[in-house]
Amino acid sequence: MRRMSASPRERAKAQRRERYLEAAAALIAERGFSGVSIDLLGAAVGVSGPALYRHFSSKEDILTQLLVGASERLLAGYEVIIAEELSDEETLRKLVHFHLDFATNERDVILAQERELGNLPEEPRRQVRSLQRRYVSGWVAIAGRLMPEVSRADLTVRLHAVFGLLNSTPYSGSLASPTRVRAILAEMALSSLFGAEAAATN
Repeated sequence: MRRMSASPRERAKAQRRERYLEAAAALIAERGFSGVSIDLLGAAVGVSGPALYRHFSSKEDILTQLLVGASERLLAGYEVIIAEELSDEETLRKLVHFHLDFATNERDVILAQERELGNLPEEPRRQVRSLQRRYVSGWVAIAGRLMPEVSRADLTVRLHAVFGLLNSTPYSGSLASPTRVRAILAEMALSSLFGAEAAATN
């Protein structure tokens, strides 16, 4: 069955929802989840707090949509790159830049996930963890083919370090120009994966 395109009203509602989530991410990153009320979030986007319940069932649902959505977008981006059927090395390079794009453009989400994952209800927290494991496992599989001499456990440690580096944008993003920050982080991440000489060819 052919899927019907969204109506203008549905698109407008989806856009408002995304705007609310962006505002929520900024407030949660600044004040912490416990410091953000529905009324405060409503005021930030120019509506009453209760009006947000047209889009979210609760304050916890806002956090759920924010963090689950972030993990889904990362996994979806990974799958798009994998579908290009590039060499393993080129795939890993593209993944580094993709993740860096995400970490640069969604610094508030990075901070919210780092600090507030424990505030998610149990089921969505498990969902986030499951999505994250699939994402990391995909990277590990690619890196494992490039470095068969390295154990899976060691590769996993190495890649978690790479993610920590790429996810440092909330702390490093204001220290230099965005272009320079991206260049430094990409070079460091690729160097940790391929060695300094290979990273320099990026």
